[in-house]
Amino acid sequence: MVIGVLRFTVHLPESASLKDKRQVVGGLLARIRTRFRVAAAEVDELDRWQVAALAVACVSNDGRHADQVLAGVLAYVEENARDVLVSSVSTQLLRL
Repeated sequence: MVIGVLRFTVHLPESASLKDKRQVVGGLLARIRTRFRVAAAEVDELDRWQVAALAVACVSNDGRHADQVLAGVLAYVEENARDVLVSSVSTQLLRL
C-alpha cells in the first residue's frame, strides 16, 4: 500500500479577509476532492488572509499511480485556480 501526500502553499493576493480566503480555498478543495477522489484539507496558515497551506492525500497499491494522481492535482490547481499562486510544493510517498 502506498500513501501519497502533496503539500503546497497558495497565495491569495485578492483576499481581503478570512471570509474571502475561506470562499476561495473551500471551493478549490471541493473541486479537487470531486475531480480526483482524494482527501484534501487546509492544514496550516489558518489565520492569515492571503496564504493557505493545503494538503492532498491519495491511497493506492502503486507508487507511480499515486504520484500521477498528485501531479494531476497540482497541474489542475496551477491551470484552473486563477486567483491563487502556488509555491512551496512537496510530495511524499509512504510505503506501508
